[in-house]
Amino acid sequence: MLVIPAMPAEPPAVPAPPPGPPAAGPVPAMEPLFTHAPGLNWAGPGDDWSRAWSVPAVGEPGPAGPPALPRAGSGPVVADGAELPPTAHDIALIRASLAVVEPVADKATAHFYALIFLHHPEVRSLFPAAMDVQRDRLFRALLQAARSADDPAGLTEYLTALGRGHRKYGTLAGHYGPVGECLVAALARFAGARWDGETELAWRRAYRLISTIMIDAAEGAARSAPPWWQGEVVAHELRTRDIAVLTVRPDQAYPFRAGQYTTLETPWWPRVWRHFSFASAPRPDGLLTFHVKAVQAGWVSNALVHRAAPGDVLRLGPPAGSMVVDHEAGADLLCLGGGTGIAPVCALVEEVAERGAAGRSVEVFYGARQAAELYALEALRRFAQRNPWLSVRPVLSGPGAFMGGPAGGGPGPGGALPGELPEVVARFGPWSGREAYLSGPPAMVRRGVGVLLRAGVPQERIRHDLVGDLAGG
Repeated sequence: MLVIPAMPAEPPAVPAPPPGPPAAGPVPAMEPLFTHAPGLNWAGPGDDWSRAWSVPAVGEPGPAGPPALPRAGSGPVVADGAELPPTAHDIALIRASLAVVEPVADKATAHFYALIFLHHPEVRSLFPAAMDVQRDRLFRALLQAARSADDPAGLTEYLTALGRGHRKYGTLAGHYGPVGECLVAALARFAGARWDGETELAWRRAYRLISTIMIDAAEGAARSAPPWWQGEVVAHELRTRDIAVLTVRPDQAYPFRAGQYTTLETPWWPRVWRHFSFASAPRPDGLLTFHVKAVQAGWVSNALVHRAAPGDVLRLGPPAGSMVVDHEAGADLLCLGGGTGIAPVCALVEEVAERGAAGRSVEVFYGARQAAELYALEALRRFAQRNPWLSVRPVLSGPGAFMGGPAGGGPGPGGALPGELPEVVARFGPWSGREAYLSGPPAMVRRGVGVLLRAGVPQERIRHDLVGDLAGG
């Protein structure tokens, strides 16, 4: 179990939120509480927490935009002022080189960051001190983007969210050029015989497209939203030994949709961000709710569960995720929530109630290993009693979960069904007319998607945000 360091002696100065235009539409009155909060975060000597929260002054010049990366002497970079996207041949070359690099991705990642920090030490402050937490994320995100170059719509959606989210790290347009050069150099080293002038140009074209979309997204977001929000913890409730429900009040209006997630940073681990889903729909008072499970070696989750307290101040990145309900379509919903993956499901159910069910039904399957881990079950059941369109089925998969319960695989204590969540869902149905929403451990989500596809649910009706560390860290 990770040991959270003791509370140091000196508090940092928490800056005012960055200026920006007000959000569109009516917003609740939000008086920042930070000036009289009972216990603002304290940080230790040398952790640079205050500096990590600083932002450039308005009008302060930053690095110039990225240079034109494509070269290697093969073909033009632009045509009539427009960027040339990667061709089908480029994409084939990219995928062939990826097949060689991916088995040694750890070595390629280490080399990539070594090049960045050696040749561009000015960007080191954008990353956490302990790179074992962060080191493969940027590299793998770039590889994922390049792999998806033949899906313009999906790639644009992915990179737009990535570009907006990178504002919270302090990423500027001028950083993309050096990162691209280091990416190409790392790939060239580890792609072996699959690397030649054509392959290099294909990667440079792909990266130019990637960086352009991300920079445009960041610049667009900067016109209407801050790079990050400050949020004060106003309530902290332990539901189990390792699960806490946190209520956070942002310093200004925070627009999001039920089913989405954000990234959180604590003062105890500067520049280490982790994904957490919103556990409630948007509220008139502006408060945000999160369900957090402390996982082994989870820096942020352990700090939030075992150390955070009312009065502490967190940072929030922009909302992201596409697991939102189309209320105009009015389709019946099927929701699978495993562990703290029930959080966005609770938010979706709450939003359906607020918008009006309009004749739709909502089936919720809520899975855990042991009955004690179904911390949100009673609240969901009370909600279902008030809303007949909602059905909630608990599922238990852990060994011994049904000790003393009925034999033969029937419902156990509290009416829980035995088995792994996806397989239990497969026994019910049919689900072919439903919109499906899945949240929880990645393995559960992947199995659940397979079960639903085999049950006749079209891929486009299955929604999840399978971010690698959404439930961890």
